[in-house]
Amino acid sequence: MAARSYRFLRRTLAVGCLLAAAALPATRPTVPPTVIADATDAPQPTVLRMLQLNLCNSGRAGCYTGRAMARAAEVITAEAPDLVTLNEICAGDLSALHGVFQTVHPGRTVVAAFQAAGDRPSGDDTRCRNGQRFGIGLLTHVRTSATPHTVYAGTHPTQDLADPEERAWLCVDVDGALLACTTHLSATGYRIALTQCDHLLDTILPTISRDAGDEPTVLGGDLNLRAGHDPDVRSCTPPGHQRIDDGRLQHITATTDITLCCRELVPMHGATDHPGLLVTLTIGPSRRPA
Repeated sequence: MAARSYRFLRRTLAVGCLLAAAALPATRPTVPPTVIADATDAPQPTVLRMLQLNLCNSGRAGCYTGRAMARAAEVITAEAPDLVTLNEICAGDLSALHGVFQTVHPGRTVVAAFQAAGDRPSGDDTRCRNGQRFGIGLLTHVRTSATPHTVYAGTHPTQDLADPEERAWLCVDVDGALLACTTHLSATGYRIALTQCDHLLDTILPTISRDAGDEPTVLGGDLNLRAGHDPDVRSCTPPGHQRIDDGRLQHITATTDITLCCRELVPMHGATDHPGLLVTLTIGPSRRPA
């Protein structure tokens, strides 16, 4: 259903938890009121590996090689990330990578979400050369299919009117534990990319997070902005947020309740014009009451 201000698209799907706090013992010893419980009873942080990929797979751009999907499958198989954010893909690419992702996470339920970029001239979705919808996607895994999650998606309110492609954003809220998001910002107007970044990080994502109970939030994507350049991507990164980049245009940012570390650039061997960006997220400990 569309929200009034941001054209949010929501749908609730029956999937299980993405994250779970460490299980407490089935029985606990009785502790006198004046004694503090042992620290091992405290919820433990959750550690996830996240991979950002821009596959340039529309078939229309100069960076298209026809080899990006095969290389993406190799990287996912080798690295087994828990969360993958995908830019410049066709809808069918997400379905294909869903199968690869499921193979490296046997016994888990895979969550896949896609959001097409808009096409201003037609009022429809932007299309890949093969006719499929073109846009962004996200993959993650959960324990079971029993618990619903929510997908939020939309197009940025500011667009480059000289570019027929209307840039989009996408988030998955899984069991109230993590808001995982991706976007692909304007490549034809860097000032417009900065405006899109500002609005996404300062308005859209905090609004969704608040509505969901102040969830930890992570964003991965090709922002088409660099650190140390004009405009500088750091000017749209909220105070206290962490940010890791690939040295160029891809970035992963996280709210203050997530720690980012251990950046690794994964070579794509010329299959696309961006490396894979792999980081580790440490979330928590959970703020939920025991």
